[in-house]
Amino acid sequence: MSAADAVASRCGAAAGARGRQRQSRPGGRAVRDTLALVLLPLPLLAATLPAAFAGGGTRRWFGGRGESVRAEAQAAKDAAAAAFYELDSAQRDLRISIETIAAVDSSPAARKAAADFEAFGRRIDEVSHQYITAVDAHDLDRDDLEASAAARARAELTQAKDALGNAKTDLDRFSQGLSPLLDKAETQLARLAPAVERARQTLLAASNALDAVRTAGLKADDLAGRLAALAPELTKLNQGAGQHGVADTLQRADRVVRDAEAVRAEAERLPERAREIDRRLVSLRTRAQALTTRSEQVQPILSELRRRFTAACWQDLQRVPQQADENVRQAESRLKEAQRAREDQRWPDATALLSTVRALLNSTDEAVSAAGDRLRRLNAVSKDPQAEIDRTRFAVRDAQRLAMAGRQKPDPQHARPLDDSVARLDRAIAALEGRHPDYWHFLTEMEGVRTTVARVVAQIREERGQGA
Repeated sequence: MSAADAVASRCGAAAGARGRQRQSRPGGRAVRDTLALVLLPLPLLAATLPAAFAGGGTRRWFGGRGESVRAEAQAAKDAAAAAFYELDSAQRDLRISIETIAAVDSSPAARKAAADFEAFGRRIDEVSHQYITAVDAHDLDRDDLEASAAARARAELTQAKDALGNAKTDLDRFSQGLSPLLDKAETQLARLAPAVERARQTLLAASNALDAVRTAGLKADDLAGRLAALAPELTKLNQGAGQHGVADTLQRADRVVRDAEAVRAEAERLPERAREIDRRLVSLRTRAQALTTRSEQVQPILSELRRRFTAACWQDLQRVPQQADENVRQAESRLKEAQRAREDQRWPDATALLSTVRALLNSTDEAVSAAGDRLRRLNAVSKDPQAEIDRTRFAVRDAQRLAMAGRQKPDPQHARPLDDSVARLDRAIAALEGRHPDYWHFLTEMEGVRTTVARVVAQIREERGQGA
């Protein structure tokens, strides 16, 4: 029971006792007055009758002013009671808000709000005690109530009412300041039930998808294990936010939805995944066979390169045939392992092995293609190196024109690499004049010059774009 509850109970008990006292008093007085009239001697009876008819008993009357003060005191008492009720109701409502915030929010702001509310509670206990003391100290229904006592009662009750009202005003202001925290907490509470239900439904959907896959004859042991790992989380969701907290329950529900949805999606994709693995097995096996045939053609290409060009043009390709054979053998071995994994329905293993096979075959394909491409390019440049020279000169001159556009002289950071590129181009051309020119070096130099020039052009355009 809160402090306000205790105060209300105490006030109710006190008021009930006073009510019972008032109900019993008039009847007892009537009996006593009747007995007095019967037992009094005749002369005294004659003297008493006028007084009885005039006022009734021993009640003391103090005129219109006295009755006015009594009425004012009673009005003050009623106003104080109303203020007490309003403060108690406001405290009860605010306690619900504080408990709502505390159930959801553990931030420093929420903890401070709870502490401030406790401080308000102590203040409310004080003003409530002041009110109860004032009520208990003055019985406004007494027949012999003095005007001065009624005035004191009015003053004390008015003071208690003002204290209760001030506390209520401050409590309302405090309550208004809690709106952001309360809105956030209520939003999370509103999410709670739908989030938990969504988690349950997602788990059910994942379980149904897993059953359908197994009915189709496919294994899904890894998915079943992942789904089983969510069982403890479901248990905690069923235990509710009262035991685990609203924030943790919301996070748990979101996590269950995410993980269960992933299991469901993978289970539904599993039949297609099996078909895709079957297709890849056939495709990669065919590609490995084709690369075996192509790699056999590398040796004749190397022989021609050795016969017609200097060693620098083909030395880096010497190990291509051997590396191609090794890669193809490894790829075929991994394909057999992937086939066994597919038969055992170890889907992740099969997928990983096929990725390894693809990487091996890609590397082999590039190496075999490089040998043929090298011979083609060397044949072309040995017959007509001028085409490569013209292509590179055009790139350099185009970059020089761009560097001079709108300027009297080019920026040194642009001119220097362009000048170096011109010198590099001239050196590469001069190297072709020997008896056994290194055409591969010439081609790589031309490509290097064009790369440098392209970088300078990109830099110029970026700088001018920023300046615009």
